[in-house]
Amino acid sequence: MSKFNALISSALRTINLAGGEAFRQPEKTEFASLLLTSFAASQFYRDENETLARVKKLARGISDKRFVAKAAIYARREFGMRSVSHAVAAELAAVVKGEAWLKTFFTAVVLRPDDITEILAYYLATYGAPVPNAMKKGLGAAFEKFDAYQLAKYRGEGKTVSLVDAANLCHPKPTVGNREALALLMKGKLRSTETWESKLTSAGQAASSETEKDELKQAAWTSLILERKLGYFALLRNLRNILAATEPQTVFSVDVDGEATKQVKTNEEVLAAALQMLTNERLIKTSLVLPFRFLTALKEIEKTSFVGTNKVIAALSKAIDLALSNVPKFEGRTLVVLDVSGSMAGRPAEIGALFAATLVKACEADLITFSDKAQYRAVNVLDSVLTVAKSLTFAAGGTNFHSIFETARRAYARVVILSDMQGWIGQSAPVKAFADYKRRTNAAPKIYSFDLAGHGTTQFPEKDIVCLAGFSDKVFEVMERLEEDRDALVKTIEQIGL
Repeated sequence: MSKFNALISSALRTINLAGGEAFRQPEKTEFASLLLTSFAASQFYRDENETLARVKKLARGISDKRFVAKAAIYARREFGMRSVSHAVAAELAAVVKGEAWLKTFFTAVVLRPDDITEILAYYLATYGAPVPNAMKKGLGAAFEKFDAYQLAKYRGEGKTVSLVDAANLCHPKPTVGNREALALLMKGKLRSTETWESKLTSAGQAASSETEKDELKQAAWTSLILERKLGYFALLRNLRNILAATEPQTVFSVDVDGEATKQVKTNEEVLAAALQMLTNERLIKTSLVLPFRFLTALKEIEKTSFVGTNKVIAALSKAIDLALSNVPKFEGRTLVVLDVSGSMAGRPAEIGALFAATLVKACEADLITFSDKAQYRAVNVLDSVLTVAKSLTFAAGGTNFHSIFETARRAYARVVILSDMQGWIGQSAPVKAFADYKRRTNAAPKIYSFDLAGHGTTQFPEKDIVCLAGFSDKVFEVMERLEEDRDALVKTIEQIGL
C-alpha cells in the first residue's frame, strides 16, 4: 500500500476561481469561512454581489438551518461581522418556517439597534412585505437590550428603514429602562446630545467664525475624551482629528497697557487620556474592533506631522500587540507561510501580514513568503507586530503553492498557510510536492489552511488539513482547539445555545 501517495476521491476535486485545481471544503466549514472573512465587499476574484449570492446559496443549501443561524450569531457576536450576518438572518426568515428557535435567533443576532434596521432593510428589499412573525417578534424583543442613548444614536433617520419604522413593524414591548425613550422615539422627539457626532455638529453650528469653530471642536473633543464618552472604534477612527485638536496653540493676549503676551497652550492631558484609552486591554477586547482597523488608523497617522504623532504611532503598536496577545504556545517547530501574490491585494494582505507577524513572534516560527516562487524571510522577533507586518511586502505575481514545499527545508510539526487559496501555477494542487516534502524531511506536519477571502476551496484534500477563517483574535483560540480537533471551528459554532 502507498504510504504517502494515497488516492484522492474525484468528488473532492474542483477548479478554483483562478482556474487552478483545488479541493472543496465541507459545506459547513465553507459557510463559516465565508461569514468570518466577508464584508460584503468586492474582492480580487469576486465582487460584492457574487459574495452575497454565495452567502445566500450556502445559507439555503445547508440542510441544518440551526447551524446556519448559529454561524450568523458567532460571526456577529464573536467576530464583529455585520453585513453578512444581516443577510443570513434575512435569508433564514425567508426559508425557515414554524421553528421555535427562530424568534430566539433574531434576538440573539442583534448587538446594536442598527442591526435591527439593517436586517429589515435587506429582507424588505429582497422579499418585500409582509415581514414574517418570527422576525418581528425576535427583533421586537431585541429592543429591550437598548437604553435611550443607544436608541437615539441609531435612529437612522433618512434611511430606507429607520428605527421608528422598525418599531412600527415589530411592536417592541416597553420596559422600565426604555419606556420613556421608546415613547419619544415614536413621537420623533428622541435626541441625544452625548454622542461624539452630535457634540461636534453642535460645535460647528454654534460657531460664528472658523477660529471659533476650531475652538469649540477642540473643547468638544476634550470633553468626550476626559469624560470617557467616546467609544473605542470612534476613538480609532478619529485619532487624526484628536491629534489636530490637541496640537499646542500659540495664544496672544493684550493687557490694559497694550503689552502683548504670547502663551503656548497645550493639551497634553487630553492626548494622554486618549492614548490611555487606546491601549486599554479591556476596551480593546470588548470593542470587537478587527485587527486590520489598527493598520488603517496607522496609515492615516503616518501622514501627519503633529507634535503627538510619534506618541500615537507607539500607542497603536502597543494596542495591536494587546489585541493579538492570546496566541497559544505550540509544541514543536512551526512554519508560517504568507501568500504575497497579486490576488491578496487589499484587506487579505493586511490581515495576512498581521497574523503572520503575530504567529512568527509568538511561536518563534520560521516564515516563508510566496507568489511565483517561495523564499524564507528573516524576522526580528524583538520588533513589534506592526513593524514586522509592515516589512512584509506584496508582489503582483501568481500563486504557486508547489514552491512552498519545494523550498521548505526543515521538519515542521505544523505549517500555517495564510492565503486566499487561489493557487493556479502548475494547474494542479500541491499534493505531490507536499508528499515529496514529507518524504525528504521525514515530517508529517499538520496543515492549517487559513482562508483570507472565503472563496470556499483549499489546496489540500480534507484529510490533510484543518481549515481556519476569521479576522479576529478569536481565531487563535480556535487554533488551540484545532491542535486536538480538526473540526474545532464547526464544533465551536455548534455549541452555541439556540
